[in-house]
Amino acid sequence: MNGQELAALYRGYIACLNRQDWASLGSFVHEEAHYNGKRIGLSGYRTMLEGDFRAIPDLYFAIDFLVIEPPRVASRLLFDCTPVGELFGLPVNGRKASFTENVFYEFEDARIRNVWSVIDKAAIAAQL
Repeated sequence: MNGQELAALYRGYIACLNRQDWASLGSFVHEEAHYNGKRIGLSGYRTMLEGDFRAIPDLYFAIDFLVIEPPRVASRLLFDCTPVGELFGLPVNGRKASFTENVFYEFEDARIRNVWSVIDKAAIAAQL
């Protein structure tokens, strides 16, 4: 898969998340998915995302930039949302919060196999 194809696949994955199209998630995420070094599989990945959307009903993944080096993608994601309770252990409780996530993906068989995510929790804490 070349860089353009991988970028298009990644953008399709982000669109899938924003639609909350969980039935299509397996088209983008490998059955043996790992998140920050822990094997969670496709079902655990879906459970994690569903929990994110319950905690943040207006969650929207906005791509700030992408760096593509097949089979890897690096992305900076922007979030401007209103969590209903705690967010990453912080008492946001319905207040608007803006933050970023720097996330790295490794694809295998045209699906996400490994994810390494770093969320800017300090930015959230500074807004409380």
